[in-house]
Amino acid sequence: MTAATATVRTNDVTERERIWQRFTGDDWTCFDALPPALRQRLREHAYDAWAVNAWTAWRTERRRVGSERAQRRLLRWLDECERLERAAFAESYRRRYEAALPHDAARVTVLRYGRPVTPAVQLPRRCP
Repeated sequence: MTAATATVRTNDVTERERIWQRFTGDDWTCFDALPPALRQRLREHAYDAWAVNAWTAWRTERRRVGSERAQRRLLRWLDECERLERAAFAESYRRRYEAALPHDAARVTVLRYGRPVTPAVQLPRRCP
């Protein structure tokens, strides 16, 4: 896979293009080639996790350390990428609007499938 040279118009308005390099390729084929745990994590990613990049990283790590360790490393890497992306987007939002990103201001987490979600504020069982 090679780095993308043409800009593709999307609805992605984050800082991703500034901080990451996107590889070209067939996103669906690369997504399908990943192990189930990695596919699940990509589905839960707060932003489009770029399946070609994930597949390229997994393939490289799998050759170096084997499938199980590569999978664990890539899961940690995806978490770190998401954290960095959210921080960059929040900073960009703060500079542009002079306010905290609403999601961060509300102190809520990214929703994940099959994981318990703890609300930032505990609501009473009955409202008066």
